[in-house]
Order: sequence, then structure tokens, then C-alpha cells
Amino acid sequence: MEHRFVSIPELKEAGDMRGSKDPSWMAVTPTYIPMKNAIYYSLAAGYAEEKGSDLIIGGHNADDARVFEDTSEEFFADLRKTLYAASPRFRTNGLVILRPLKDLSKPKVVKLAAEVGVPFELTWSCNRAGELHCWKCAGCAQRRQAFEKAGITDPLKPKKV
Repeated sequence: MEHRFVSIPELKEAGDMRGSKDPSWMAVTPTYIPMKNAIYYSLAAGYAEEKGSDLIIGGHNADDARVFEDTSEEFFADLRKTLYAASPRFRTNGLVILRPLKDLSKPKVVKLAAEVGVPFELTWSCNRAGELHCWKCAGCAQRRQAFEKAGITDPLKPKKV
């Protein structure tokens, strides 16, 4: 299987744009990244079309859908229409975007991941760049809560957070 790394411009969270003169940034969750999933899925669709794949798999969970509009059923229905409109290959052969975790809460995802042997030490949840999780941002807080509710020890969590 080929892995391709794509360099994309730095994407900013709404929380990083709060100083902007646009008041609409105050209305969204601070961890919202404008157009993030539209960008990611467009890149995945381009790669799928190039490689002749008819399947894209996303890892969004039920908790994501409560916070981020770009993980909703409506978003994916509209995205599928857009991708079909942009690709003769997808219109002919079809394209399926699977989201097998969409009905699971974060703690249930952690439990499932533990059951199938996911190497948690290789996972990343922090909303900030760096080599270590900051354990202060929303992503780290959600990770900590998910592991605690799942009753699983997070190998990345420091003893005192």
C-alpha cells in the first residue's frame, strides 16, 4: 500500500482567529478549522480517483457530529454530490465514503480500538503542534475523558495532568 504525504497550508482554528474583526468566529467552537473536512476529503477523493479506488474511509465519531457541522450526514450527502459532479469516473463507477465510527461515542471508539490492538502510543489527539500532547487543549481534554470513561489507561498521558 502506498502512503502519500501531502503538504497543505497551515490551517488555523477558530480560536486562533478570535482577534479578527469578523464576529462570526465567536459563534463557533474554538477548535473548528475552516473547511478542514472539505479540504481533507477533496484530497482523498483526488487520490482515490487517481488510484482507481471507489472507497474513502473516515474516522469521525458521534461526538464529532455534535460539534462540527462538517461531520454531519448532510455534509457528506452534499460532498458526495459535489465529488460526483467533479469526477466522470465517480459518476461512472461510484464512490462510497464509509464512516464506520459515526455512531460511536469517543469512549466506545477507545474501547473498540483497545479490542483490536490499536497502538495508542502512535495516536495523536492534541490540537497543537509539537512532539508531545499539551494536555490543555480541547482535543487533549476529550482524549483524557474518553480514556477515563472507557476504563483504559492512556500510554501517552503523563502521571499528573
